[in-house]
Amino acid sequence: MLNTTVDATASCGGAIRAARRARGMTVRELAQRLALSAATVSAVENGKTGISVTRLQQYAQALGVTAAQLLSGGVGIPAPESDRAVAQPGLPPRDWRAFPPLVLDTVLRAAVDAFVDTGYHGSTMRDVAARAAMSVPGIYHHYPDKQALLVAILDATMAELHWRVAAARTGASTGIEQVRRIVEALALFHTHRQKLAFIGASEMRSLNPANRRRIAESRNKVQHMLDAAIDRAAEEAGVSAVDGVATVLGHAADRRIAGRAIATMCTSLPQWFNAAGPATPEQTAHAYGEFAVSLLTNQRPCDPASTPRPTDGWAQ
Repeated sequence: MLNTTVDATASCGGAIRAARRARGMTVRELAQRLALSAATVSAVENGKTGISVTRLQQYAQALGVTAAQLLSGGVGIPAPESDRAVAQPGLPPRDWRAFPPLVLDTVLRAAVDAFVDTGYHGSTMRDVAARAAMSVPGIYHHYPDKQALLVAILDATMAELHWRVAAARTGASTGIEQVRRIVEALALFHTHRQKLAFIGASEMRSLNPANRRRIAESRNKVQHMLDAAIDRAAEEAGVSAVDGVATVLGHAADRRIAGRAIATMCTSLPQWFNAAGPATPEQTAHAYGEFAVSLLTNQRPCDPASTPRPTDGWAQ
């Protein structure tokens, strides 16, 4: 029984691929966890080879899901509190400030470009196929419909945000430093991964209700990490502080409003940031971190001379 081959080979492979992407893992990283070759994992994901029940359970364990989820396709994003977001056994720790080229398959990369250029509703599977230099049936072999493409893009977006924000806050020794680093991580993501961030900000309305609820819950968890850092800063400052750290940290309702304002400040970056403008993503992220701290503490941003000033070059 345990060595029989699962019948739904193609659907299992697609679910494994979706779970891997949602966790920000490459094929090679998953193969290392399973002590398999990357070619074998790729063949399973593409439905070109069968998979035993025992092996399916091993995949599920490596991906942090259940075998039943892989069989049903009900795969979501891991909790951001998981240590996997910061360090994975047997793999080197990831630098949350480093942004290597984005790894997406050909179809998803084409879908990202299409959704940015013409919007989700303005794009068709035929358009995605043309951009990917594939046939329309070839696209459907990997993704059953356009909604699956959007979900895969947003899952990849949230998985990367989760591990980066979790890693950023882990290295902070105080609440205020946590806030500064979380905001820096958010700003870096929304400038370096501008297309993904743009889709995340503009296409939530295009998700069906079930997918919208799941992605919204994932987004809320990122907000909660920021809120927790602000609360920690308030506890460390003391609600009676007057000159140095004052009103916003002293009132819970104000802290929640400030947290939403700070997050919105970051998520709006894809709307106006221009990589060819006068400020780099790193300079912008540093400035945003200082803006967030000044909002919470009523202090002027540190080193104002280094903060880039808006010019016509900022607009896209």
